[in-house]
Amino acid sequence: MKKLHLFLLLLSFTYLQSQNFSDSPWHIEADKIDANNYYGITVANGMVGMVSSAEPLKVDEVILNGVYDYYQRGRVSNILKTFSHMNMHLEVDGVRIDKKTIEKYKQTLDMKKATLITTFNVGNKLSVVHKNMSLRNLPFSAMSIVEITAKKDVEITPINYITAPNHLKDVRNLYSEIDRPHVLIPLMTSLAFSPGDKKVATSTSFIFPEKHGKEPHIIHEDWDYNMHLMKFRRKLKAGETYRFALVGSTMSSVHNNDPLNEVERLTIFAKLEGIERLEKAHNSAWNTLWESDIEITGDLKSQRAVRSALYHLYSFARKGTAYSLSPMGLSGLGYNGHVFWDTELWMYPPLLVLQPDIAKSLLEYRFERLAAAKANAFAHGYDGVMFPWESAEDGSEDTPVWALTGPFQQHITATVGWAFWKYFEVTQDTDWLETRGYPVLKEVADFWASRVERNGENAYDIKNVIGANEWEENIDNNAFTNGMVKTVLEYASLAAEKLNKKPNADWRHVAKNIPILTFEDGTTKENSTYNGVTIKQTDVNLLAFPLKIVTKKEHILKDLQYYEPKLAKDGPAMGSAILSVLYSRIGNTSKAFELFEKSYYPNELPPFGVLAETAGGTNPYFATGAGGMLQSVLFGFGGLEITPNGISELKSTLPRKWSSLTLKGVGLNQKTIQKK
Repeated sequence: MKKLHLFLLLLSFTYLQSQNFSDSPWHIEADKIDANNYYGITVANGMVGMVSSAEPLKVDEVILNGVYDYYQRGRVSNILKTFSHMNMHLEVDGVRIDKKTIEKYKQTLDMKKATLITTFNVGNKLSVVHKNMSLRNLPFSAMSIVEITAKKDVEITPINYITAPNHLKDVRNLYSEIDRPHVLIPLMTSLAFSPGDKKVATSTSFIFPEKHGKEPHIIHEDWDYNMHLMKFRRKLKAGETYRFALVGSTMSSVHNNDPLNEVERLTIFAKLEGIERLEKAHNSAWNTLWESDIEITGDLKSQRAVRSALYHLYSFARKGTAYSLSPMGLSGLGYNGHVFWDTELWMYPPLLVLQPDIAKSLLEYRFERLAAAKANAFAHGYDGVMFPWESAEDGSEDTPVWALTGPFQQHITATVGWAFWKYFEVTQDTDWLETRGYPVLKEVADFWASRVERNGENAYDIKNVIGANEWEENIDNNAFTNGMVKTVLEYASLAAEKLNKKPNADWRHVAKNIPILTFEDGTTKENSTYNGVTIKQTDVNLLAFPLKIVTKKEHILKDLQYYEPKLAKDGPAMGSAILSVLYSRIGNTSKAFELFEKSYYPNELPPFGVLAETAGGTNPYFATGAGGMLQSVLFGFGGLEITPNGISELKSTLPRKWSSLTLKGVGLNQKTIQKK
């Protein structure tokens, strides 16, 4: 039996080493890894994000969701970069390997299993397969599986080490062993304090294949705060494959009052679950997520890009929480990890139609921070709630002072209300509407009723704002702001009526009198003083989608033809995506496909094609752009439409390159929609 097991391991290893994933719609392969031009891919489970490194067996950085502190970025908070705990060194016959001493180095992201697979050879001595995953079944835990096949007799020394980023203070390193009759549990743990004195802890342990008493001896070393390690040595015979795992857990006092003991408990739990049970549960959780998928035949490039976008949104959020999405998700410190309108307008809609439970978590983040939004409105002299442009841990305004977007980009408050009503339209959940949806919509409507300036019929102006096009600051009657406010005031009224409540009559009165400005030829005017300058984002075109302010085909086309040439070449990716939706809906599929590709392809960075915010940018992963690109597929080529009665289908045409498009797991009923 043991010989058969070793044979199967060797067969598995050989398969992974030799397999070519270049034609796979589920794999992103990097076999030309240049450390000087390397942008890592993230494996994440909605709580812990681990960004890959160009160096073998390493993790570049670990991002912990839900906890912020003041460090590195001046006077506003930043999402917490925590201990890097899943790093490993490998010594072969006493010599430590690195990028320069290995051959056939390749990294492959398996999107279906949310696993980064790294393979390489160490001369004529051995071959290595390293699989790294942020466990979907255990939100605070991760696992690395290592398979080493000896080509000749060798001694290996795998080393796990924990490093602390510079902003963590009072780092304390611990090591212990729990010895039971059936198992030995080595625990390496680190505890530290953030600049704001939040506790941060992490713990790791090895999983060995040997029975208790036969497992390798652990050597622990604690040289300084960045050389906290445990290692073991093992001799391998030529042809032998040795398979072991490293499990680790990380959390903060934001997640648990006692993170030190809790991470050790979670790591012990993971160790005693064992490799097979952990991997099976992780894969099962991802299989459930992938029941909602987008399948494209005939165009591998599009398929892989679309699935990568879905993979990242699924990785950066999870159901059953009250955490939201930042523009960069859990891929790093971009935009300080803050929550913007990027969530509700760009990333939320694809999740709403494919993963309503995850979408619900994003809304819960806003609901739990209503008090802070109410205080923000009060401070600015308004009623209701005023959601911050940049939100972090407690929901107060966290935009840098020098950025005028904080107090003036108020369209976010209407957009949050819009998102809450859209959830009800998809789910028809009146209990949720009573306890979550309407309380938010009511406060949003009260804010805007107090915010408008009542200057006469059709002149309830919204002055001194910044719209979606942030390059036009402190302007009046911005098209998107006014359009979204008109929309959400109606939604608040509908929500009240749905619950047999009497809506405030002033809401519809105000909505009726908010103007949408136009030029003399009927083209929608972006703001009262707009004179044709270059724009950062497609502010006006959002009135046609996702809003329904502009509905006539000729008017939609007029706005498209006027504003598309004015869209900046260095603007964010989602602008082109929304234009793609509109061209698809008016029947110009070739133009729609051109803009779909423009929304992501120029922004891809090596070696995994991770998305930057702009073409030529270097700040991946831009999850906002992924959300926009997915909308061009779902609501453009896919023809999905969110209506008062749920999700419906519009007539749509596929790009010529696509043989078919299948939308799987749409809505609460997990409907499959196929288009050819």
